[in-house]
Formats: sequence, structure tokens, C-alpha cells
Amino acid sequence: MSQTDTRAELPPLHMRRDGFDPTPPLRDIRESAGVQTVTNAFGMQVYLVTRYDDIKAVLADHERFSNGRPPGFVVPGAPPIDEEEAARNRSGNLLGLDPPEHQRLRRMLTPEFTIRRIKRLQPRIVEIVDAQLDELAAAGAPADLVRHVTLPVPSLVICELLGVPYADRDDFQQRSARQLDLSIPMPERLELQQQGRVYMRSLVERARRHPGDDILGMLVREHGAELTDDELIGIAGLLLLAGHETTSNMLALGTLALLRHPDQLAAVRDDPAAVAPAVEELMRYLSIVHTAIPRITTTDVEVAGVPIPAGRLVFASLPAGNRDPRFIDDPETLDIARGAPGHLGFGHGVHHCLGAPLARMEMQIAFPALLRRFPTLALAEDFDQVAFRSFHFIYGLKSLEVTW
Repeated sequence: MSQTDTRAELPPLHMRRDGFDPTPPLRDIRESAGVQTVTNAFGMQVYLVTRYDDIKAVLADHERFSNGRPPGFVVPGAPPIDEEEAARNRSGNLLGLDPPEHQRLRRMLTPEFTIRRIKRLQPRIVEIVDAQLDELAAAGAPADLVRHVTLPVPSLVICELLGVPYADRDDFQQRSARQLDLSIPMPERLELQQQGRVYMRSLVERARRHPGDDILGMLVREHGAELTDDELIGIAGLLLLAGHETTSNMLALGTLALLRHPDQLAAVRDDPAAVAPAVEELMRYLSIVHTAIPRITTTDVEVAGVPIPAGRLVFASLPAGNRDPRFIDDPETLDIARGAPGHLGFGHGVHHCLGAPLARMEMQIAFPALLRRFPTLALAEDFDQVAFRSFHFIYGLKSLEVTW
């Protein structure tokens, strides 16, 4: 039984890990056929693509591998809904749209996520990180790094970007964590999704009345006539969910990985030039998103010589691709000096992560700040007892007890 399995039932093959590593059967698929049918979390047969070059080809080809869903598509366990409601639920969610609709919305958001614009946030991110490190120190050792640092830092940053009241943070954190837990029954996850939409609608209505300096306010001021409320709700929901869940888990898992590699931890702590390459290598090595958003084939296709009929779900395994020896030498080793250019941690193609500059900045600030503030940081529990989130769409840690 893998270390990450804390329940009687193993997660689906494409989500299985052994600590930091993808499960060996994923490597076996990559080194044999490259593509194999597997069962996803909902009992559906999907085609799993595991090689770096094949994954890039799939993610770059939105015409044959669509992010959209055909009429009548229903995930097992989900109640059927009419097309009008389905369209409302999809509105604004860039991950569920193909060009040209995807490009129309992304163009409106891109100015807010340029490197130049994100750099303006740097002083505020430093303040947020320092405040959470103060909270960790005040809690006293041992303490849960997830609770005091790695979850609140990106949550507070995305709250400010979206204009989400700080007081609402606990509610949306709990709701989003359960939405992404694929072991929770589908009806409950859909109810959580609807609760999130109701909350987002209240933020959109407020922004329509009094647009502030946040992203929602900007969208209302500059594109209010072009965007429906449902689109604004979808955009805000995606940014809120993706903006804190991903970075939070990278900060926690990345800290754990560095604690297991003391020489590389010391480089991140002591050498400013080592930090940016370290973030890229950690993104590759950890690959916290198990798969890209599932694609549906729009025609009969062939990947790695394996025929895939039209209308089938295709999963691109980012951990398997990022550990592909055809992509990078010695892929099973964490080596922060190499920087891992070209990794798939932020995806590829038109759906490459919009918030990548923000996530990079948060990690480049938080990792060295944590390690300098607590130079003797260490695990306060055995590595075998660390609680991984093995059933979540985004891999990470439930908690991380540290001392100093």
C-alpha cells in the first residue's frame, strides 16, 4: 500500500502517488504503449496519455481534443440538467471553453496577470507572507504549516485580487477543498458548486453597483457591457478556486520536498539566484495537478499509435509527462539547479495557466522567507505519518507539522 493511501480504497490509477512520486504503473504505461484506457474517479473509461511529447500535442490541439462538453454529457452520479442550465454553469469557466470563446474571455483577463502588473503586488505579497510567518512563530513549535502559512498566504492574495472579503475566507476554503475531493459523492460536490455560484453572484452584483480596484471591478468597468453576470460568476469562481488551491499545495508540498533534501533547502534559503530555478524544478518534480482538464475527442484520432474514437475522454498525466526521460535527464531526481524549462506544471497550449506569473511570485517570495525566518525548520512528525491528500484533483497535504 502506498504511503499516500490513508483510506481502504485506492484512488484511480492516474491519481495514485507514492509520496512525491507517481505510482510505478504510470511509468510502466509511459515506457510501454504510452496510452492506456483506465477508469477515472466516476467509473468512466478514459484514455490516459503519459508521454511528454504526446501530452503537449494533445494540449495544443483544441480542435481535435476539446475542453467543451457535447450536449447531453453527464458525469455518472450527477443529475441530468437542461442545456440552458448547463450553459450557465459553463459560462466564464475558461477551462471548459474552446477558442474563439476562450480567447475572448482570456484577452480581457490577461492584462491583470502580466509580469509587469503582478510585480506591483510584490510589496503586498511580502507583507502577507511576513504576517503569516509571525502567526506561525506565535503559535509555537510544533505547528501546522498548512494552517498558519501555506493555505492563508495564497488565499489572502487572491482575496485581494478579486475583492473577496477576508472574513469569507474560511467558508470558501472549506467549500473549495470539498469540491476538489473526488471521494465525496457527486450530488454533494454539485451542491457545493452551486453554493459557490450563489456566493460569487453576490460579489458580482456588488461589483456591478460599486466596481472597485480588484479584478471584478476592472472587468465591470472595462468590459461590463460585453460580459454577462454568469460569465463574471464563472471567471471569479475559477480564479478563486485555482488561485489558492494550487499555490497552497505547492507551498506545502514544496517545503516538504526541500526538508527531505537539506542541501537544496540551504541553497533556496541562502542564494537568491537559486530561488527561481528551484520553483520551476519543484513544479516539475511535484506536478500537483494529476491531469490536465479532461479533453473529449471531436473526431477519431491516434496518439502514440493508439486509436481513440470520437467522443471519448482523454486524460493527460502531468506527473508522468514531467518525469519522462525523453523530456529531461534523470527525471526521478529533484535538482533545483536545472530549473526544468518546458515543464508541464502550468499546462500547455491555449490553456496554459493564466495565473502562472502570480504563482511564481508567491512561491519565490514565500519559500526563502520561510526558510530564513526559521533556519532550523524541521519535520515534527515522521515522514511516513505525513497526511497527503490523495483523493483530491490537486495533490497536496492535509497538514504539515513542523518545528524549529
